[in-house]
Amino acid sequence: MEVEETVRTLRVVRRFRTDPLAEKDVTAILRAAHRTGSSKNKQRWGFIVVRDRERLARLAEVGAFAGHVAGAAAAIALVTPEPAAAGSPYSVMWDLGRAAQNMILLAWERGIGSAPATVYEQELCRRLLGYPADHHCEYILSLGYPADPADLTRPLKPGGRRPLGDMVHQETWGMAGGPDSAG
Repeated sequence: MEVEETVRTLRVVRRFRTDPLAEKDVTAILRAAHRTGSSKNKQRWGFIVVRDRERLARLAEVGAFAGHVAGAAAAIALVTPEPAAAGSPYSVMWDLGRAAQNMILLAWERGIGSAPATVYEQELCRRLLGYPADHHCEYILSLGYPADPADLTRPLKPGGRRPLGDMVHQETWGMAGGPDSAG
């Protein structure tokens, strides 16, 4: 699959089949994160892969919208040094987002769906995953083969995206004119 096609066809999947992910796919997904560029090449991240059903069910309790983690074949917790700590660079979350997107796109290319979950219950997450006190887990990616194979080819929902022309400005904020703008 070409990168542009992968990006264009990507869909969020929150319902998964119960069969496990192939180990080669999990490794490829982790390698996609590993290859991600980062600010000053610091690579300020760690990844915790969770496959245990009971632990996945408990991880679904770390946020109000994390329920999909319970049904995932696997989840990957994205861990960084505490981003709110004094002197922590703003770039750590940018870098983490880039690594997450690489994982999501590589998974999609292999027919694996995913959805991000935001962690609101930090102490519960830390207890379940055992990362150090000076680290933080803001996101967990749930991964699995879609329960409904049609999820891999379903069309976009109508009205799901603002027109590109409403988001793009030329030279300054006041100069609208993206590719879709009228006039």
